Amino acid sequence: MEIALLVTLAIIAWLWLDGIKAREIAVKAGQEAAEKSGLQFLDETVGMIRLRAGRDGAGRMQLKRTYGFEVSDTGIERLDCSITLLGKRVEAIDIPPHLDNVVRLY
Repeated sequence: MEIALLVTLAIIAWLWLDGIKAREIAVKAGQEAAEKSGLQFLDETVGMIRLRAGRDGAGRMQLKRTYGFEVSDTGIERLDCSITLLGKRVEAIDIPPHLDNVVRLY
């Protein structure tokens, strides 16, 4: 019984530490993506939206995490964005169209 409890605690600790590292990667990637897009990364943080299992290119099972964050193009308006990590690798970053990349027709 004690061994099962210790194994369970070890798994929980590993998931917690792995989650912290993944979150740090997501924050850095979100900041870089916002900067490259000429946007302001708001609140300097990301929040987990989804956690599920996924497979990498070699077919290995890894945790797939999706984080949400907000950016601003005008300093007033907030745009919802997301970043998806597969393991520790950034798989996708979604930044919606914003004022700086919209062509005006008038």
